[in-house]
Amino acid sequence: MKKTAIILILTFIGLVSCKQKKLKQTTSEKLAFTEVIKEDYELYKPNKEVKAVLILFGGYPENAEDIKREFKILDIARENSIAVLLSNFNQKLWLEESEKHQLAKDLQKVIVGNQLPVENIFIGGFSSGGVVSLLISNFIIGMKQFYIDPKGVFIVDSPIDLAALYKSSEKNIERNFSEPSIQESTWLLETLGGKFGNPKDDISKYEDKAVFTYSTDNISNLKKLKRTKIRLYTEPDTLWWKENRMADYDQMNAFYMKKLSESLDEKEYENVEYIPTTNKGYRANGERHPHSWAIVDKKDLVNWILGE
Repeated sequence: MKKTAIILILTFIGLVSCKQKKLKQTTSEKLAFTEVIKEDYELYKPNKEVKAVLILFGGYPENAEDIKREFKILDIARENSIAVLLSNFNQKLWLEESEKHQLAKDLQKVIVGNQLPVENIFIGGFSSGGVVSLLISNFIIGMKQFYIDPKGVFIVDSPIDLAALYKSSEKNIERNFSEPSIQESTWLLETLGGKFGNPKDDISKYEDKAVFTYSTDNISNLKKLKRTKIRLYTEPDTLWWKENRMADYDQMNAFYMKKLSESLDEKEYENVEYIPTTNKGYRANGERHPHSWAIVDKKDLVNWILGE
């Protein structure tokens, strides 16, 4: 099975080069915007006042161009003086320590190099990009060498529980319902099993890398975010998942995101919002899919960023 085929069908799970490709100015009625497009990211920066910085990570196969197509945030960000950094960093279900160090270093280099404010940074991502967003935010806040601590982080229908992902894949293989589900699940079992083994044998390896492990209530990779604003967006359309993937509720990202919000609330995390939506999930091509960037209300997100 070719890896490229797997990436194209991935649904549940979906910086910085020195080589600059393009730098240009654009103007609107309200203010000028600078576009900095490099190999590993695209930056859209207001030329005058910058009130906040929004860093976005796409789903498993998504790059900056895909994020722009599926999540049309640039216009409202420009109108509200928010710089937007679209990352090409993708295809990660977890982060190794070396990857965290490098990504944090790259993000800081971009922010400082472009004279962006370090005191009002927000990080968010869709699907596996949400996993990256939470893990890198927790890492940055916990390391004194980095001074770009995010004030807020949000995720969009992300696969936060790796052990649950493994168990769900076993169910899908046994159920044998749809070819996309079988292909995705086969790849996941090979990827997760090859790296961590079966969680039945040793779940600690999964706990070490995952955002959340529901079966053991482990949130060790979020312990630095207790005072950080957190939003968890998801569209728990159980009927759609049942009809299209024969998936049970406890196989959906929404289930584990809700359980995570409950766990964080119990542990007195200061500002956690679980945001379920209804019938907002559509891809840019018009396809109905609850696993989409579109479930995020962009105006409300901007208000959250600006503290309004």
